[in-house]
Amino acid sequence: MINRVLIRTKVVQNLYSYVLTRPERTLAMALKDLDTCMHKTYELYHYLLRLPVELTHIQEMRIDEARNKYMPTEEELNPNLKFANNRLVAALADNEVLKQYAQDHTITWNDDPIFERLMLDKVLKSDLYNDYMADNDDSMTADSLLWQQLMKQVILTDENMADAVEQRSLYWTEDDMDLIGQFVCKTFRRIADGEEQPIMPMFKDEEDSDFGKELFKAAVSMMPENNQLIDDLVQTSRWDKDRIVLMDRIIMCTALAELRTFDKIPTVVTLNEYIELAKNFSTPASGKFVNGILNNAVKQLRQEGKLIKP
Repeated sequence: MINRVLIRTKVVQNLYSYVLTRPERTLAMALKDLDTCMHKTYELYHYLLRLPVELTHIQEMRIDEARNKYMPTEEELNPNLKFANNRLVAALADNEVLKQYAQDHTITWNDDPIFERLMLDKVLKSDLYNDYMADNDDSMTADSLLWQQLMKQVILTDENMADAVEQRSLYWTEDDMDLIGQFVCKTFRRIADGEEQPIMPMFKDEEDSDFGKELFKAAVSMMPENNQLIDDLVQTSRWDKDRIVLMDRIIMCTALAELRTFDKIPTVVTLNEYIELAKNFSTPASGKFVNGILNNAVKQLRQEGKLIKP
């Protein structure tokens, strides 16, 4: 679930913090923080998967209360139960992997009833909900599609959601929400397709599990050498090295460490990933600047025999 795009992002963010806080923050402490960051990211995935279950449960309680009130209306006595009986939500609620993780890590939104009520109200007022309730398509596919659309268009874009997430963990950012939201929607599709175990593991395999830690250590150990290479290239390009923003330098040092340490990752993949990071996390001019420096670095490293992979 946590892919290499996200791992690179977390490594760069944690390396930035590490550089700012040395020597008080040791390498061992930084690696521990990186590991915590990865686990918190996976925890966010489970929080988002849990949300449809808990919102639906609140709606079920509202329906029951309306039925049992004094002099209920005909509509309250015979409500449309399509939303409450959503098959995707039932599958999420019954999934043993999700239930065990929620129990082990106390994954619940019930400790924030105001947020839950506001979010449910927004869902019930949405055109997506109204269209779904009026549609005759009564299938798992339609049930899954509803929550995919609600997640992307209603839940993840809501200010209350951003506040609720921020209060739960300092490790979660808006960018995490967007990316993890994509994995959540993919999980909904996997459930609709009937996959035996649709819940994604934290990492695809052991190699991905080790990637972040090894990349971080390589970036730290090679930082003096890579910083010198960057300074030389900047001087050659007639840039002022003292005007390089720290995030650009961190991104380039991490990219150079990856280029020289991970032989199986094609050069073009590494370059593209870190250029995108520069565009997303640094200054408006960073993408072009990092692109130029890294491409010149690749040429020089190849001339010196320090980079031989394609």
